[in-house]
Amino acid sequence: MQAVWMLLSAAFFAGMGVCVKFASEHFNASELVFYRGVISVVIMLAMLRGRDIEWRTQMPGQHLWRSAVGVFSLVTWFYALAELPLATAMTLNYMSGIWVAVFLVGGTLVMGKLQEATRQGPIVLTVIAGFGGVILLLRPTIEQDQLFAGIVGLLSGLIAALAYIQVAALGRLNEPE
Repeated sequence: MQAVWMLLSAAFFAGMGVCVKFASEHFNASELVFYRGVISVVIMLAMLRGRDIEWRTQMPGQHLWRSAVGVFSLVTWFYALAELPLATAMTLNYMSGIWVAVFLVGGTLVMGKLQEATRQGPIVLTVIAGFGGVILLLRPTIEQDQLFAGIVGLLSGLIAALAYIQVAALGRLNEPE
């Protein structure tokens, strides 16, 4: 059943990207993020009430930071969706997994664990290959006048990675889903 949920989730995210692309002709990225947020809050509140789950937290600062990072990531992603070809904007945002790997390897190096970092050679090569693939993908599709939007799209993936890391940190603090 989990595979069905994952497929459904992927289909909804792809559909959201298409809807944002079409809606961006009439609304700016901030408005689209606002409307997406309102819909999400309504659904979450209905789920919380339906399951009688308490919505208060012991870590409001952590959630505030995660929300701020998430909103900024969405605004940059929706801007990229509006200004770039759909496939290009989606690819730049989905680089978040590569950025997570960069943060993990970088964190290992910053903490001075050079011996552990040398064992992460395959991860480093994978990250380099990922960036190389994105460069190959972008070079034929991004025009000179789309360079700013491309950088914003790249930033959306980087900031999404920060949001994912924050979600993982909340999980390690035993914060419920």
